[in-house]
Amino acid sequence: MTARTLRYYDRVGLLSPTAYTEVGHRRYTDADFVRLQQILALKFLGFSLEDISHCLEAGPTRLRDALMLQKGMLEENRAHLDRLISALSHAETVLQEDEENWETIIKLIRMFKMNQDFTRHYYSEEQREKIAEWGKNWTAEDQKIVSQRWDAAMAELRHLVATDSDPASPAAQALAHEWHALIQGFTHGDKGIERSLANMYTDIAGMPEEQRPVPMPFDEAGSKFINKALKIYTRQSDS
Repeated sequence: MTARTLRYYDRVGLLSPTAYTEVGHRRYTDADFVRLQQILALKFLGFSLEDISHCLEAGPTRLRDALMLQKGMLEENRAHLDRLISALSHAETVLQEDEENWETIIKLIRMFKMNQDFTRHYYSEEQREKIAEWGKNWTAEDQKIVSQRWDAAMAELRHLVATDSDPASPAAQALAHEWHALIQGFTHGDKGIERSLANMYTDIAGMPEEQRPVPMPFDEAGSKFINKALKIYTRQSDS
């Protein structure tokens, strides 16, 4: 922590010293040091200085709410980061075969430069708070299991499309059942969040590939197939 940073925190009212010497040097107490630790901890977690100020002024209740919301946002970004890691691995493989393949690198750069707050345009503050609340006890092992289930579902979708299967077939309906369960696991049956999620991926699918903030997990044929299978599944479930 530099003296320059401390002076800045003082200037913006985030951390003011308890006293000054006769020549104007700042003097901090143990209580000031505790507040500084809190500021640095929240800064490490990704909060802006403005958000940190609000959290510390509002007290522990507001701080807990803010931490829950931040955790929810990090959980949303985790899947995005997993896809970025996969993209980097793909680029590494491509460059081993062709070191001059700049097209792949340019696509990666564009992906990294996309705003990671993309989902904020689709989920309301209330919805983000719900997601954060649901994610309070979410573990890395939970995420690993869900990611494996999604990977298996995507592989099955590609197989069914490639073999020109009927969306009403038992295999397709088993996939629709798993797909529905995975979405319900994220939305907890909240229709508003489910619509927000669907709207987000509909908009992503309609974007040019190079402008997408995240790559689509399936192509147009896969999208049409799973939508048909889900409609049949929903109709049979409601009957």
